[in-house]
Amino acid sequence: MSTAVVVGGGPNGLAAAVALAKAGVQVTVLEAADEVGGGTRSGEGILPGLLHDHCSAFHPMAAGSSFLNSLGLERYGLSWRWSEIDCAHPLDGGDAGVLWRSVDHTASGLGADGSKWRFLFSQPSAGYDALAEDITGPMLRLPKHPLRLARFGLPTVLPGSAIARCFATERAKALFGGVAAHAYQPLHRPLSSAIGLGILTAGHRHGWPVAAGGSQSITTALAALLSDLGGKIETGVAVRDVSELPAADVTLFDLAPGAVADILGNRLPGRVARAYKHFRHGPGAFKVDFAVEGGVPWINSEARRAGTVHVGGSFAEIAAAERDIHAGRMPDRPFVLVGQQYLADPQRSVGNTHPLWTYAHVPNGYTGNATEAIIAQIERFAPGFRDRIVGQSARTTTATAVHNPNFVGGDILTGAKDMTQLILGPRPTLNPYSAGIPGVYICSAATPPGPGAHGMCGSHAAREALHYLERRS
Repeated sequence: MSTAVVVGGGPNGLAAAVALAKAGVQVTVLEAADEVGGGTRSGEGILPGLLHDHCSAFHPMAAGSSFLNSLGLERYGLSWRWSEIDCAHPLDGGDAGVLWRSVDHTASGLGADGSKWRFLFSQPSAGYDALAEDITGPMLRLPKHPLRLARFGLPTVLPGSAIARCFATERAKALFGGVAAHAYQPLHRPLSSAIGLGILTAGHRHGWPVAAGGSQSITTALAALLSDLGGKIETGVAVRDVSELPAADVTLFDLAPGAVADILGNRLPGRVARAYKHFRHGPGAFKVDFAVEGGVPWINSEARRAGTVHVGGSFAEIAAAERDIHAGRMPDRPFVLVGQQYLADPQRSVGNTHPLWTYAHVPNGYTGNATEAIIAQIERFAPGFRDRIVGQSARTTTATAVHNPNFVGGDILTGAKDMTQLILGPRPTLNPYSAGIPGVYICSAATPPGPGAHGMCGSHAAREALHYLERRS
């Protein structure tokens, strides 16, 4: 029987392990932390019974993942829950851009921009499941659906600012801009619209669900399936040098490229080592979890029904904040993401006290405290929020990197998603999962299609490892 070692037990490491185990490979996962999951973990931290997601929270890409959907994870307790409204983007004065799962429902709330929203998203979202076969894998390959990909892909090469200029209303500009800002890129750069368009297209097809019982449920289901397939997980095992790796036919790393370079040392070909060591990381996330009595008193009533709320004001304000963090400056009014997962999954609350998940975009390695800036931004659109806080817990960029070493400097995307790295991954090659050593692969979110709990990076890397094992046999 062929053997495999997977270093790192995040969602992609577990996905790779499951894919290999399903093919009959004996797999061992080595995880440095005391529990697997990486960015897909949840737990109680402020009040007993109040459940917070540690990082990943909303899962349009995971709900639409062809790999996860092929595994029957519902047998292991995974189920999705949707809030009534996917996302709201409040504006000063009480207005808001509102994102519904339905393209038509969203468009009907955007007034003069409704027809443009339909043009951008109706056709791609209706065919998303076929489109996903091309956009959730390596970009440098022959597409399975070239016409569909071209229809979707042409707008993605544009800067986010160019897409925003197509809209007449601030409501539509800000709604798009808030989703585009998930890329952590200055919105005037080429391809800075790509991640936003991808999230919106996937969301209009599958919604923005949460995992019932917290994002940890995704991890728990994958780990349980792996165990049933005969795979093993060893926690508390930190691999720092190639000499510490057990013998195996294939080795996969669910780690940031720099960590892979440190472990493999001079075994890496020079060109690969240089690429991994110079891999660029993007801005960071400063996370604050709140316990809020009675929920957030948003001025806009639809924001009170939205699972996600983007707090950043106008498109121009969001764009300015993203430019600042890339220049290493902390903006006075950072872009803040707010998660109200309890609206879809009430078991996360304790009575009338609800968990609120937030993080601000900050410079990589930011050493200050952004808690007050986050509170002030929410208070701006929800006066009285501060008075409802009954507990809070902050995680700095440094603490984020300790909690998950893949998140260097607080970079929760595992790498800057600029034009080069978004397309190529960690190095220029037709096979971004190969580490340049026979039988050795990288499967983290540094590889295409990038961050999320979808498991596709792990699935693709495992497929390459299986091809290698077939060639050897």
